[in-house]
Order: sequence, then structure tokens, then C-alpha cells
Amino acid sequence: MRIAFGVEYDGSRYCGWQLQKQKVPTVQGAVETALSKVADTPVRVHCAGRTDTGVHATEQVIHIDTEVEREERAWVFGGNANLPKDVAILWMKAVPDDFHARFSAVRRSYRYVIFNRAVRPTFLQHRVSWACRPLDESRMAEGARHLLGEHDFSSYRAVACQAKSPVRTLHRLDVSRQGRFIFLDLEANGFLHHMVRNIAGVLMAIGSGGQEPGWTKEVLEARDRTLGGVTAPPHGLYLTGVGYPERFGLPSLSQESVVW
Repeated sequence: MRIAFGVEYDGSRYCGWQLQKQKVPTVQGAVETALSKVADTPVRVHCAGRTDTGVHATEQVIHIDTEVEREERAWVFGGNANLPKDVAILWMKAVPDDFHARFSAVRRSYRYVIFNRAVRPTFLQHRVSWACRPLDESRMAEGARHLLGEHDFSSYRAVACQAKSPVRTLHRLDVSRQGRFIFLDLEANGFLHHMVRNIAGVLMAIGSGGQEPGWTKEVLEARDRTLGGVTAPPHGLYLTGVGYPERFGLPSLSQESVVW
């Protein structure tokens, strides 16, 4: 039987999602340990998208294969009883065997949160990206428009990115402000390694006046990562949702679980 789960986590103290050769804390390790206790047998977890060290998720999607039968309450509440307080299972659903958390996904959504004030944050230090210079969100929004649609995002991906193709379709890139917080909301058919953080770095350079709004297009067309500026910190990045074909009937709590 294949089962899908929605998972929320604060990635501050984890070395990313994926299990590592070294004995370091990972979100995958925590989730596998918890679900294995519920199943009373080892389980292996597959996720929609691996997140880096310090990156958070308000709705990661995973799946497991198991022959063990448990009630929904046992999987969700039993799993949470065995998870640390910074990771939570939101929902579970039995899915067809052709469902795959990663390969069946048709869209992914991220939010990048920037805290914009001269003094560094304290309580929010691991949950936002700090920009000490004033940012003009209207200039950032103007620059963001050039990235919408299908493009070769080579300039916006990590040098070590292992994706076979740099072409992605960015359906949404909204820039908004609420007080000292600036939000970047992105939705695409898929994202390259560090793509959101590299876009955020370029937009922050534009917002501070260091570059003109058209710089996003110049960087895009160059197809050269070395021309793309700095990679923004991971702390402000949240995976906020994963979309699948309707036939799988998965619930979506992304709008309810967003913390900002």
C-alpha cells in the first residue's frame, strides 16, 4: 500500500531534508524514525522536493510503501507523538501505486520572507532573511515581471545543480509588503537548486537601488550563474505547497498552514 502525507517543519536545526552519510539531524531522518515506530517496521520516505539546510516547509508532500495497515489517526497522531516539536504530520491519504511524491507533482510553490529594517532580527533570526538597507518593493516587482513564463534559468541555478534541463516555467512571482516584511511568492512547474534564493538575491539588489529592474532580464539572458549576484540566505525560504493531478484527490492545507 502506498500512503501520502503532508508534512510541516521548521528547518532551522536540520541539515536539510535528505539523509546524509554523516550523523547529522535531517528532516527525513526524523520522519522516517517516527513513521517506522507507528508501522513497527522500517519505512523509507520519498519527498516532493529536497530542501536545503535551514529551509522550512509549511506543506511538504511525501509517500511511503508499506504492508502495514493503520487508521488515519494512528498515522497522523502516532507519527506526531514520535516527532520532535519542529516537525508535524498534517494529513495522510492512501494513494494509487502510480503516485510518486516527486514525479507526480505538476507544480510547486515557495515563499521567501525578507525582514527589512536597519537592526538585525532576534526572535526571527532563523525564520527570515534580513535586509538592513531600505528595499523598494515596487522596483522588485517590476524586475520580477521579466522572469515569468518559460525560460532557461541557468543564471539562477546553483553551479552544482544536477537537473538535466535548466528550463522551467514560472507561473507566478508576486512581490508584496506588510510593514517591515517583504514577501516573494513563487509558483512553477519545478524549481532548480537554489533558484528561489538566487532570484531573491537579484531582486534584493534591485530593491536596494544597486541594480535597475531590467537586470533580472539581463541575468536571465546571459545564462551564466557568475553574473547573477549573491545567493540569498536559506532562513527566509518556505516550501508552501505541492500540486498534483486531481485524480489523486490529495488534500491541500497550504493556505491554512502558512505562518506569515
